[in-house]
Parts: sequence; structure tokens; C-alpha cells
Amino acid sequence: MLWRGLYRSAVGLGAPLLSVYLKRRLARGKEDPKRFAERRGLASAARPEGPLVWIHAASNGEAMSAQPLMERLAARDPAGAILLTTGTVTSARLMASRLPPGALHQFAPVDRTAWVERFLAHWRPDVGVWLESELWPNLLWQMRDSGRPTALVNGRISTRSFERWRRTPGLARDLIGGFDLCLAQTPAEADRLRALGAADADCVGNLKFSAPPLPIDPDLLAALRHAVAGRPVWLAASTHPGEEEIVADAHARLAPDHPDLLTVIAPRHPVRGGAVAEALRSEGFRVARRSETPTPPADAEIYLADTLGELGLFYSLVDAAVIGGSLIRGPGGHNPVEAVQLGAVPLLGPDMSNFETVAAELRAAGGALGVVDAGEIANAVSRLLAAPAERAAIANAGGQVAARNRDVVARVMARLEPLLPAPAAPVPSEPAPSGSASPAPAPPREAAGGAR
Repeated sequence: MLWRGLYRSAVGLGAPLLSVYLKRRLARGKEDPKRFAERRGLASAARPEGPLVWIHAASNGEAMSAQPLMERLAARDPAGAILLTTGTVTSARLMASRLPPGALHQFAPVDRTAWVERFLAHWRPDVGVWLESELWPNLLWQMRDSGRPTALVNGRISTRSFERWRRTPGLARDLIGGFDLCLAQTPAEADRLRALGAADADCVGNLKFSAPPLPIDPDLLAALRHAVAGRPVWLAASTHPGEEEIVADAHARLAPDHPDLLTVIAPRHPVRGGAVAEALRSEGFRVARRSETPTPPADAEIYLADTLGELGLFYSLVDAAVIGGSLIRGPGGHNPVEAVQLGAVPLLGPDMSNFETVAAELRAAGGALGVVDAGEIANAVSRLLAAPAERAAIANAGGQVAARNRDVVARVMARLEPLLPAPAAPVPSEPAPSGSASPAPAPPREAAGGAR
């Protein structure tokens, strides 16, 4: 209880600074002005009648991992409700068209006691499911104090985070040890969670493998393929500041041997598109932006995919994709399964700590290539462009890894079942498979040598 008092006192004393911080986020476009009240626990929707399962997913990656879980929950109880909370504007936009029937989205309340109380009093969730690693103390404490079960699913705790938690063992035991169910992404992370107080932490696989393929509009993909017909094309997906320069360097190394080369860069945060374009143009590159030009002009060297929700289009367009967030230290890499599912060979940088096991399994199976810098990226892309058969073999190996792990969501659901409220409607005899609500698959890739 000491930690609770200290934390709540600190949050109370810091309330003026917190208000200033939130206003700055709002001014920078990092909060939704129309839904800003949700961050203070004021709901913008009525609570549906009947049982309600609450899932908290911090941002885009966690929300995508939650999608197959939400689909299984909706199939289990068609008359029940699912509340998904996230903390970012991009994740809210991303999930706007992907929620299954019976699910709705709200922004998570900031972790002030009064705001959390307001949120929980309105929504009255029957169970709370946390995805990965964003553990807000007041949310957890108040859920548990009300007697409602809580679960950590696809829990992620890096070595660095583990060491930080070990400095406050009492707080760690209070937060992590209080989960009724604790499922980690990897056996190693389950061990770390047990060391921090989660007595029954276990691993049934990584839920990210069960996420449905990214959505694709076949007509838009056909238009892109027509625009780049005959050109070698590769992608740098979900890049962070500092990575675009590395990718541009790789393009410069590739260009002498591939004069028609088109490099597609999809910034992790599309709002950076203008700044990235300006920086690349200042280095002498011919740059076009998808937000301004629907298809790449013939003279463009770099095409910025600075739109939201279209990454699937570009994974389907290319043969090779650098996974952003992995070329520099800090972000920890993004989900390479998204590339694998759509037939692109993932090129993994040195920091894939967020997807350590996924990356290791893909590498071990020969379904991904490791790269360290611009030179290695250029060599890998050149190799894949020159050897369609080798590229296809690597892509196939990655696809087999994804297929082997696709049923993780079923194992997660089996472990969650004892915590879930009784269905409001009869349970279907056969639950809908994960991804059943996802858009139609992309048109098949063209044969080697044709338009891609």
C-alpha cells in the first residue's frame, strides 16, 4: 500500500504539469480535439447492455495484436460488447474500420485517480485485458479493488525494462503479481515476469502471429503496380527519424546498377511526411508524396507513403522491405510478420528487441535477412532483385513460420476463458477464425519480371 500512496500523491502533485503536457500534445496533433474529454475519463459513447470485455492496447502494434482476439471474443458472444482503449490518435484511426461487430473504441484515461474512477464507473467492465507492457497503476489498482479480474496477454518485458522494475520490487509485485492471468510473448519474458512476482506467468506463443494481414484495396494496388511496371521497387516500412537517411544512402548505392530504382519510404508517423520530403530533397533526391500524388511519377526516385492504413499496399507491391525501428537503437523494431504475410522478404536491422523471438524464428527458418547499415541493405536488396527464385524461397520460408504460429489466438482464448463473463447469447459451435472480418486478400503477385 505504500507504493499506492506514493504514486497517487505524486500524480496529484504533478497535476498542473500533466495538464500542460496534455495541452502541448493537443497542440501538436497528438490528441484528438473532438475526443479529448475521453482522456479525462469522460465517455463519448453509452455503455452497451450486457457483459463487456475491456482490452487496453497502447498503440498501433498492440491494437493490431488485439484484433484477432477481439474477433474471437465477438464470435464467442455475439450479444456481448468489447471496449478497446488505446492512447494514440494513429491507433484510433487505424482501428476505426477494423473493429468487429459489438466492439467500440475509446481513448484510455490519463492515470489520475478521479479520471480513472470516472472511466470505470461508466464502462463497468467485467474483465480487463492488458496487451504487452503499458501498465498504468491506477487503472490496475481500481479494477482489482472492484473485484474484477485482470489479465496480461502477450506480455513483453525487455532486459532493460526488467532491470528497471527490479529497482522497485514492491511496486512490481503489486502490479505484475496481481494479474489473474499472465501470458508472455516468450518463455524468457515469462521467466522475467515470474521473477517480478507473477507466480503463474506462462507463454503460449506470440499473439502477433495471429494478426490478420494488413488490409489492401485491390484497385489501389492495381494502380500502383501499373505505375511502377518494369521498375525495381523496394520498401522501408514504419521508419523513425534517423532511418530515412540510412535508406536514402542505400538507394544511392543501389542506383548505379538499377537506374530505374524506386525506393518507397513509409514513415511510422505519416505526419512527418513533409519534413522527410524536404530533408531528402535537400540531399538532391527526387521525391514524391502519396498524400499529394496517388501514384509514383516516372521520374521519382523516392516515394513517401505518408498516408495512414495503406502499408499493406506497399508490402504487396515490393519484394523486399526493411523493417523500420530496427536500424537505430531505441524503437526496437516493428512487426515483420506483416511483411511476411503479404509476400515481402523482411530485412531486419540490429535492434529487433520488441520482436526478438519472432525475428529469431524467421532468421532460423531462412525467412528473413539481417542488415546492419546502408551498405548491407543495398547488398541485400540488390541480391533479392537479381535472384527471383532465391527471393521466393525466402518469402516461402517466412510464410511457413507465420502459418505454424497462426493458432496462438486460440491458445490465448483457452486460457482467458475462465475469466470471461458468461455469454449473453448461445456460443456458436465453431468460432469464426482469426482474420475472418479482414478485407479481401490482395491480387496475386505478377510473375517474376513483370509489373509488381
